[in-house]
Amino acid sequence: MGHHHGHDHSKDMPSSRLGWAFLLNFVFTIIEFIGGILTNSTAILADAVHDLGDSLSLGLAWALNKLGNKQANHLYTYGYKRLNLVGAFINAVVLIAGSIWVLVTAVPRLWDPQMPVADGMIALAILGIAVNGFAAYKLSQGQTLNERVINWHLLEDVLGWVAVLIVGVVLLFVDWPIIDPLLSIAFTVFILLNVFRNLTATIKLFIQATPDAQTYKNVANSLQQLPHVSGVHHLHFWSLDGESHVLTAHLVLSKNLEVKERDALKRSIDEALAEYQLSHTTIELEHPDETCRDGLR
Repeated sequence: MGHHHGHDHSKDMPSSRLGWAFLLNFVFTIIEFIGGILTNSTAILADAVHDLGDSLSLGLAWALNKLGNKQANHLYTYGYKRLNLVGAFINAVVLIAGSIWVLVTAVPRLWDPQMPVADGMIALAILGIAVNGFAAYKLSQGQTLNERVINWHLLEDVLGWVAVLIVGVVLLFVDWPIIDPLLSIAFTVFILLNVFRNLTATIKLFIQATPDAQTYKNVANSLQQLPHVSGVHHLHFWSLDGESHVLTAHLVLSKNLEVKERDALKRSIDEALAEYQLSHTTIELEHPDETCRDGLR
């Protein structure tokens, strides 16, 4: 991963299509929770938690789609992009809480299996395949990154419902109630693995860790090799939301430059940094005998 686009893809998706996808997913999530309780199926409840996460992601993207159009101001000088991190963190917390609830319900059933209502599982699974399949088909027509990512989530949901359908059909013919909690635990572990991976990335961005160590090294090397540059320090590289990156740096000059030389160096800096597609850059030029006011690292 060399760099990210300095661009918020949630703004690429038309608001109406994003809102429609959120509404469809949220309504069906409610149906799932009710259906999971009525059918006594922890597998359906686990899938409902998964869909709840997708609904939260869609809802937050819908809201941020509108907020993202607001300009930076004196209070939020970088704009509102970091709200994406807040949304991602809230989403992760809700999914972890939901997953713990499913595990607390499902694990004891491994020792005391309870037969779910197989007919109800099959009916919900068919509905789930139809709803998520239709939504995936509609969003497959989109060209933006956000639409493609959501489309993959919906296809994952379709596969999850296929698994529930298979379990429901099996339970019609054999008395193996333990496969329901086993399936729910498998779903939940899959959810938690993804959540913790995303949560780790989100926390790193919260504490302003470098989004990509190799890009940091490449940027430092590019700046160090510029003409009339003898040193680089206070090089800070962080991300607003995982896509829009920010860079600040102090460049120590090898000599005092004339106006034309400074202008040429600024053009060289622009060319050197162009490939990284940074959203914000601040470069300070220091004379050879100048003391850095921030102190050297």
